[in-house]
Amino acid sequence: MKLPYWVRGDTNAFFGFGVNVLVNVLTLTGLCIGVIGMDPGDVFGVILPALGIALVLGNMYYTYLARRLAAKENRSDVTAMPYGPSVPHMFIVIFVIMLPIYLTTKDPIQAWTAGIAWAFIIGVIVLIGAFVGPYIRKYAPRAALLGTLAGISITFISMNPAGQMWKAAWIALPVLGLLLIGLLTDVKLPGNLPIGLVALLLGSAIGWIGGAMSVPDVTAAAQDIAFAFPHLKFDLLLDGLRDMAPLLATAIPLGVYNFTEAMTNVESAATAGDRYNLRSVLLADGGGAVIGSMLGSPFPPAVYVGHPGWKAAGGRTGYSMATGVVIALLCFFGMFGLLGTIFPTAAIVPILLYIGLLIGAQAFQATPRAHAAAVVAALIPNIASWATGQMDNVLSAAGTTAADVGISTLAGAGVVYDGLKTLGSGAILAGLVLGAIVAFIIDKRFWQAAIFSGAGAVLTFVGLIHAEKVQWNADGQVSLGYLFLTVVCVLFALTRPTPREPDAVADVPEGGNEFTEAPEGGVPVPSKV
Repeated sequence: MKLPYWVRGDTNAFFGFGVNVLVNVLTLTGLCIGVIGMDPGDVFGVILPALGIALVLGNMYYTYLARRLAAKENRSDVTAMPYGPSVPHMFIVIFVIMLPIYLTTKDPIQAWTAGIAWAFIIGVIVLIGAFVGPYIRKYAPRAALLGTLAGISITFISMNPAGQMWKAAWIALPVLGLLLIGLLTDVKLPGNLPIGLVALLLGSAIGWIGGAMSVPDVTAAAQDIAFAFPHLKFDLLLDGLRDMAPLLATAIPLGVYNFTEAMTNVESAATAGDRYNLRSVLLADGGGAVIGSMLGSPFPPAVYVGHPGWKAAGGRTGYSMATGVVIALLCFFGMFGLLGTIFPTAAIVPILLYIGLLIGAQAFQATPRAHAAAVVAALIPNIASWATGQMDNVLSAAGTTAADVGISTLAGAGVVYDGLKTLGSGAILAGLVLGAIVAFIIDKRFWQAAIFSGAGAVLTFVGLIHAEKVQWNADGQVSLGYLFLTVVCVLFALTRPTPREPDAVADVPEGGNEFTEAPEGGVPVPSKV
């Protein structure tokens, strides 16, 4: 079978995914300059070119993996994994790592070196996770993996774009409607035009006609275009690593987050019919973070949420390669300042909301119906993490903190801040643990539930979940709670109950994992080629 390098559906997926990555790079550019006070020359001349190298190498690699899988299985419908700067890490490195250092020292360079060192540590941890992650994926229920992924998608991927959309709904809603019609139905545009491109042009046209954009801004941004190619920045990396101890408190759990998120994304792709080797994916993610940090980027790239969406849009192997190359060229030529003045944000962000809708739906549609409660359980820690992050940002903008306001004062206003903060710490891993416990209890597989509950106790004790930092005895009361739950599960396991029978259709096994059944079926939305 001769596999084409480009099909019509790749055009749809390229404009959709390319816009997705474009939004994220525009966002991190604004954060570096607007929040950390970095020199635009350092952002456009070092950070973006470094990120561009990591993205082009990563997307080339994932194109290779997709074509290898297609040849191995003699299929032409394999979709490459999407790869770009990690959105949660993008905000975490700015607001948790770099901003406190900048506010203390008033030195953006020192904040930058800390961010680079943090990204390097993240990459090393993910590389280690490449040899651990496959075992977690083998034994975790699909409801737990997809549920915690949906939690990320609904909160960190969807909510901020949704807020930006409704600030300019007159631009965003027509774009969203066009995307939903083109990607979630079998309706085609005249001439089978690529829906992603048409949606972006429609929103941009509405924005320009309505006066939301400015010609002088475009002219000023065009004057700043200059070519910059990345080079090694070992001096900055070593400066950051000299004081690496404080960085480990967030780098270790977020490194665990990275390889756990990669696991859930690989599981999501498997649900859609493309079974990638998890170790290969994790090695690429870790390597991308290490290479990017050595070149000066504090933003670890990672496999993205949304493979089923690009598969449903008709994307195969070409869209990933094209996205990596085009975004890299835009980074090298410093074009992101110009693009931010041409395309209205409200015309770009609806694609992120589309991905959030799709992944949230998949978590329920691609798991056994009886496991719906397990999916919700896996969602909850991510919702708590997002909610407390919003609270912290509001309080910070007001020049205060939750501690200064007082936990009792917040509780008196109906805000359970401390409990939500504990629940949401290490959210991706906590969601996986909770989702697995609930799924196994539903299946009356109490020994497996006890194992995951015991793992929850250990992870909490060392601070990887339900704690603000990694330390011994990070939160004893939560660890004790998991231990008591373990005892409950063991007592019920000793009664030797008959496990739940798989449903006739929804639970047909496909070898998804060791303990629980995976559903039959592929992409949960109509496929467009």
